[in-house]
Amino acid sequence: MSLFGQMMTIIRAKISALLSGAENPEETLEYAYQRQIELLQKVRMNMVNVVASKRRLEAQLASLENQLARLDDQARQALQAGREDLARLALERKVFAQQQISALEAQVQAQTEQQNRLIEAEQRLRQKVEAFRTRKEIIKAQYSAAEAQARINEAITGLSEELADVGLAIERAEEKTARLKARAEAIDELVAAGALPDYLTGRDVIDRELGQAQLQAGVEAELARLKTELQSGQRPALKEGE
Repeated sequence: MSLFGQMMTIIRAKISALLSGAENPEETLEYAYQRQIELLQKVRMNMVNVVASKRRLEAQLASLENQLARLDDQARQALQAGREDLARLALERKVFAQQQISALEAQVQAQTEQQNRLIEAEQRLRQKVEAFRTRKEIIKAQYSAAEAQARINEAITGLSEELADVGLAIERAEEKTARLKARAEAIDELVAAGALPDYLTGRDVIDRELGQAQLQAGVEAELARLKTELQSGQRPALKEGE
């Protein structure tokens, strides 16, 4: 294919891609391949036409060659019959047929040479088309793989962004949970230490400590009394109702 033909192929492919909405390398390759197939078919059709034309010329040549022998017999018979005029007429036709045969032989030879050139051109073009088809399939496979990889990378990138957002949300939730847990533990420690007032009983830490001390003092006093009674062997009289 000439440089002009290649440029026209590219231009047509680009126009076709624009009409379809977006340029696609696979479409460009398929378009170029189809154009080469069409060109190969045209070469083959021309070769068929040349062969058909050659066969028609060969048929005419065979017919004229058959006429030579018949005209020669007619001239001989005319001379034997004393008709020299008819013999001359037959020989004139014979010479004219020989001239036609020479012209037809030249045409057949030209058709044969053209046929051979077309056969060689068809073979070369067929090899180029096959090589282009192989290369086309390789490029299409590479393009499909690259396109799939690009989509996978885009999906992975989008997933990474989503996971990053989820990770930030998890970190914020963990930080908030830790803060709440620390606050709860701090409140428990303050309550246990008495640093915070008891809103249920209405007493502060001092009142609670004093009440606890009074309770312990009462317990100690009763314990001492019981020990004294046991040591003296006395038992207090029970009050009425005890």
